[in-house]
Amino acid sequence: MEPLDFIKSCISNGRIYWTYHVNMRLHERYITRQLIISSVDTYEIIEEYKDDKYLPSFLIYATHANNVIHLHVAMDIKNDVVIIITAYKPSSDRWEADGKTRRML
Repeated sequence: MEPLDFIKSCISNGRIYWTYHVNMRLHERYITRQLIISSVDTYEIIEEYKDDKYLPSFLIYATHANNVIHLHVAMDIKNDVVIIITAYKPSSDRWEADGKTRRML
């Protein structure tokens, strides 16, 4: 299964592990779990970290009601779950207007 299909399937079917880190960041950044779940149809992988420390992970671009969010997620294929590491709204000082391209610093 392609990574994006696996991620979307897990999110759509509630096979999600919310890390402590993302739970703290969601509250601080005024992003809800529902926003992450309901934007699943707009997910696009914009960066891949296949050799990440523990599990392959990806930076996901998503939109919901004119809001752009980024999700850093890891795929735990063995346990058939997606781990959401963090979520944030991309800032214009680090990201181009498309919200998908990093600015050169």
